[in-house]
Amino acid sequence: MTRCRAVLVPALLALCLTAWPAQAQLARTFVSSLGNDANDCQRQTPCRTFQGAHDQTLANGEITVLDPGGYGAVTITKAISIINDGVGEAGMLISGGLTGITINAGANDAVSLRGLTLKGLGAPFGSGVGISFRNGKSVTLENCTLRNLTVAVSFDPLFATGPTSLAVTNTVVADSLNTGISIVGRGLAMTAVLDRVEVHNSNTLGLQVASTSASGSVRVTVSESVIANSGTTGISVGSETAGVMVSRSMVANNGTGIGVTSGTVRLGASTVTGNGAGWSAFPNGSLLSYGDNNIDGNTAGEAPPPSIATK
Repeated sequence: MTRCRAVLVPALLALCLTAWPAQAQLARTFVSSLGNDANDCQRQTPCRTFQGAHDQTLANGEITVLDPGGYGAVTITKAISIINDGVGEAGMLISGGLTGITINAGANDAVSLRGLTLKGLGAPFGSGVGISFRNGKSVTLENCTLRNLTVAVSFDPLFATGPTSLAVTNTVVADSLNTGISIVGRGLAMTAVLDRVEVHNSNTLGLQVASTSASGSVRVTVSESVIANSGTTGISVGSETAGVMVSRSMVANNGTGIGVTSGTVRLGASTVTGNGAGWSAFPNGSLLSYGDNNIDGNTAGEAPPPSIATK
């Protein structure tokens, strides 16, 4: 009996140790078009979808894309990064009014997305939302492309209980069926920075800044960016708590270049041209100029905006 026990115990320990890695979450996981979600998402045994990898990644961990492919929709519930650093197109096709990437994380969770392509299928399948931010501390988008979506980026922290922030860099948003980038304040402090962002051919609005509350500041900065060919308005601001700074940017060939119904937009070193109306600010909105802009070539709305001193 003693001898059998001596053999059995080490065997059971060995079995447990062998099974443990398959159960554990990893700080870095991998996805591949040749992968399988039944895998453990390690480098040699990658997962097939972003959701499969997300579910096996530790909070504050990273998902790395190994090769080009469509990796499916994902709901993000933790601090995480999804990274494609130049292996080819990595993303998803979106249709039927669905959402490609939903971010519903914790109040202190930061999410980073880099090098992804999100494309709506459009008619006859219907399109959807590219990226929808509902809760979390922050999200950063870098080197991404979003095309043919009803709303490409919806930053609307419906469930947030604290300050939130959005940062978009080196990203192209094109052919949105409604709005390119929508930023909605929910009564809490919010900041958004768009740097080297191009928004083209939105059917309605290129960039929308709105709010559902008269409290909570909404601060948006747009720099080195292009917003063009929006059917209704290039930059639409309708939030009394909003302060929007547009610097070194181009607003061109929209129905109205910059429309402010409430809140304040400050414009510096930028060009507003080729629009049906260059700008409008009413009934409770204001557009202020640093006096170094080019507002010309519009059908209407070319009167110089009220100026503010440079400091």
